Amino acid sequence: MTDTVSFGYEEVAPEEKTRRVGAVFSSVASSYDVMNDAMSGGMHRLWKDRFVRRIKPQPHEVILDMAGGTGDIAFRMAERGAEVTVADINQDMLDVGVERAMERGIDGLVWSNQNAEALTFPSRFFDVYTIAFGIRNVTDIPAALKEAHRVLKIGGRFFCLEFSTTQWPGFKEAYDLYSHHLVPRIGKAIAGDADSYRYLIESIRRFPDMPRFEAMIRQAGFVNTRVEPIMGGLVAIHSGWKV
Repeated sequence: MTDTVSFGYEEVAPEEKTRRVGAVFSSVASSYDVMNDAMSGGMHRLWKDRFVRRIKPQPHEVILDMAGGTGDIAFRMAERGAEVTVADINQDMLDVGVERAMERGIDGLVWSNQNAEALTFPSRFFDVYTIAFGIRNVTDIPAALKEAHRVLKIGGRFFCLEFSTTQWPGFKEAYDLYSHHLVPRIGKAIAGDADSYRYLIESIRRFPDMPRFEAMIRQAGFVNTRVEPIMGGLVAIHSGWKV
């Protein structure tokens, strides 16, 4: 860890980023899923469907869905018979997920308050580790990747869905204008919180591009890593194996 880390476009102490990110997600928890629909025009649902298809969760596989807060990924995997533990550092997000699961009649999920950088689970415990739109908010990303590697069984699979940098000519510039100028306004209108959504957009800009993040996954010990760009790299699915 360096002395400072990025919080959006600011450089802050690591413990300050952890505190601020917690405040962001506590603020947006109740409107998080509505905002995802508003910001992406519903596209996030298609991205998550595609993500779970790549994971291919199997009945009775033991899966850790890290930063899984409101349950979107976990619900999809549980429908396929997987045994899913939903972990998140933010209890407010977990509380929303538990409420959503009750409303949908989804039983059998385990909900756990966890820090991705220091998981309390034993080594070689899970068949699959997933994290969707959460890794960029982790204070120490290399530490979180090493923990993902540690808790996976030999032959375990790592999957990450995250925003990246689109390579489509023209689209990148249009998306930059939209995200920086309109998303905070949408956040203000729907969630009553422009600043949190301004941070979330800035955090995307500061996140490593696809080749650099894939290198970080390899450095954590994963092999046969792969990157699957979506919409030219606006979103990407990263994967790797523990052998």
